[in-house]
Amino acid sequence: MSNSKIHLRASNSNITLPKRKAVALISGGLDSMLATKAILEQNVHVEGLNFFTGFCVEGHTQALRKKDTQKQKRNNALWVAEQLGIKLHIIDIVEEYKSIVINPKYGYGANLNPCLDCKIFMIQKAKEWMLENHFDFIITGEVMGQRPKSQRKHLMPIVAKESGAEDRLVRPLCAKNLPPTLPEQQKWIDREQLFNFSGRNRKPQMNLANTYGFAEYAQPAGGCCFLTNEHYSKKLQDLWTHRGEKLYELDDILLLKVGRHLRPRPHFKLIISREEGENHYLEGYCHQFIHLRPLSHPGPIALLEGEPSAEDLHLAAQIVARFSSRRTEACVTIQIQQGRDDPRTLEVIPLASEAIPEDWYI
Repeated sequence: MSNSKIHLRASNSNITLPKRKAVALISGGLDSMLATKAILEQNVHVEGLNFFTGFCVEGHTQALRKKDTQKQKRNNALWVAEQLGIKLHIIDIVEEYKSIVINPKYGYGANLNPCLDCKIFMIQKAKEWMLENHFDFIITGEVMGQRPKSQRKHLMPIVAKESGAEDRLVRPLCAKNLPPTLPEQQKWIDREQLFNFSGRNRKPQMNLANTYGFAEYAQPAGGCCFLTNEHYSKKLQDLWTHRGEKLYELDDILLLKVGRHLRPRPHFKLIISREEGENHYLEGYCHQFIHLRPLSHPGPIALLEGEPSAEDLHLAAQIVARFSSRRTEACVTIQIQQGRDDPRTLEVIPLASEAIPEDWYI
């Protein structure tokens, strides 16, 4: 009898348990990179998710503007996945995400950032993907106390519960500050190899990056979402106010990232390019808008949104001339065109800079 028991134990010791699978939310920042690496180190198969909302900071304005030529023009989420050696799934959630931006249950942060609702929504989407693809748990790069709107200690259980992820949500960077999750309880991962980071100090993450051999990573710069940006949020609020409803399309929110935005009159707005790259970008929208451009001198393309009178168009032409290369000339020729209709021209005197009030700038 005793021999059979010994034999049974020996047989069981040779059993290979199935490799566990986790899905990681990959923003492209350092925290999600480290959190994913920590789980990869424990022999777990990991694949990444990156959600496209339209409000992402990277990969848009950087690619347009010459002043950003020193910055590497890359999708950081794809780059992180490549460094980690994992597959990345980029998922378009533009339409679904609108309800989060327009009517967040937990409200906005300092600007129009619905951070807590956003976190709940994205983890909910990750849970759906996890179940559909037969994965076991979810990884995020959250650090307790790092972000005031979504990562305070009392909010973390709310995110886990309302997203439906419950105890299958693992936050490797601050796991030791939280109750053990199912993967820890079931020994799919070793809790002792996780971390207890907290607060806004980035040194622990940077030290861990050095430990893992990550010499390069995206630097934090106020969040990866334009909705955290005060100037962008003002433009979005202006759009909602003058349309009389809190709605938007993808083109609306992309255009808010580009150019100078001026509202000389309540019923029309100008988007004026600041350099050649933005000129090329706005060219793609000329068929949708009334657009203006200097003919006599180099200068910007401007899109006009609204229903301008003849007097408004003359004022708009003067403003565009002000931002041309010959702003001090006595006369500048401006072409005005409605979509693909035949263009017409106006000869205008450029407005002086002091003639453009600060409250015209959005």
